Amino acid sequence: MLTALSWFRLGWVALALAAAGWALADTSAGRFWVFVGTSTGKKSKGIYRLEFDATTGQLGPAELAAETSRPTFLAIHPSQKFLYAVGELDGPKGGAVNAFGIDPTTGKLTFLNQQPSGGNGPCHVVVDQAGKHVLVANYGGGSASVLPIRPDGSLGPATAFVQHVGKSVNPRRQEAPHAHCINLDPANRFAFVADLGLDQVLIYRFDPDRGSLVANTPPHVAMAPGAGPRHFAFHPNGKWAYAINELDSTLTAMSYDAATGTLTKVQTESTLPKDFTGTNYPAEVVVHPSGKWVYGSNRGHNSIVVFAIDGTTGKLTLVGHQAHNIKTPRNFNLDPTGRWLIVANQDADSLVVFRIHPESGALESTGESAAVPTPMCVKFYKR
Repeated sequence: MLTALSWFRLGWVALALAAAGWALADTSAGRFWVFVGTSTGKKSKGIYRLEFDATTGQLGPAELAAETSRPTFLAIHPSQKFLYAVGELDGPKGGAVNAFGIDPTTGKLTFLNQQPSGGNGPCHVVVDQAGKHVLVANYGGGSASVLPIRPDGSLGPATAFVQHVGKSVNPRRQEAPHAHCINLDPANRFAFVADLGLDQVLIYRFDPDRGSLVANTPPHVAMAPGAGPRHFAFHPNGKWAYAINELDSTLTAMSYDAATGTLTKVQTESTLPKDFTGTNYPAEVVVHPSGKWVYGSNRGHNSIVVFAIDGTTGKLTLVGHQAHNIKTPRNFNLDPTGRWLIVANQDADSLVVFRIHPESGALESTGESAAVPTPMCVKFYKR
């Protein structure tokens, strides 16, 4: 039985956690499924599912949830009834977006249908906040499309398509447009496409009823020549955004005007330690749900970089790097409780779990891992 002194001490623990932006975990609400998109081939057959216990940070073994070709990026519908996966394929008909139903009891995925993505090499997909449309970025095609979601979760033919035009300074990687991700602002009014080939984050007005994309004024924010913007993330307050740049290993902080959809660069920082001299290609960027930290992945240095976010300006200060047991981290994600970070090691065929320090945001190795073939994308599903 807890004594009065024990309850007093627990109260102080709760207050300390709350002061750090945390809450005591609800053990009844700490279980998730982790869906993993992969690059299929000899090892992988499609989308995998693992159990994750957010009270302990433990991962269960991977099970095949759906067999499908090259589901390298995933998105889960706000209702949690459906999952959407790119089919990162090239060919005369381009790539595809696949729709699946999610069994809430078993986590099994049931194929619903497939629609063309509108271009080659679709590599990123999101669902709008209203749950009415899927938006997809085509890396090989240098384009983006919007697909309507039917009541049963299946996809209809595209309602919008935009083709990017141009190139930038890197003749090998920027000889043409390469749309690498597409995101929406918190108000569901503007869409943002990070185009590695153009050194731009393009901005579109998005109509969630019609599923249309119309170029904004201004139509983009430019990164440094040769930067190669790859992925993009909003801060929870909706006032700031961050783009990770693959070709020059930097992270750019921007302010955001929600009324006009305008992004303004305020700072760019290296994702690498000062003494690193090798080849490196950053991949993913994720902002912590508390808004205190932003994380980015380095492929080459093989690490996750951690920055603290200034609560007044949105600017960045380096916290450090975590490289333990990380190899080619194409993707990673934070669990919904904000206490854990799971890294997808593309070339090590594994997921690894890190604990997030509640005061500094630094990553602490847990030693927890699970085997998954060529993991490319990590998404959490609340059970």
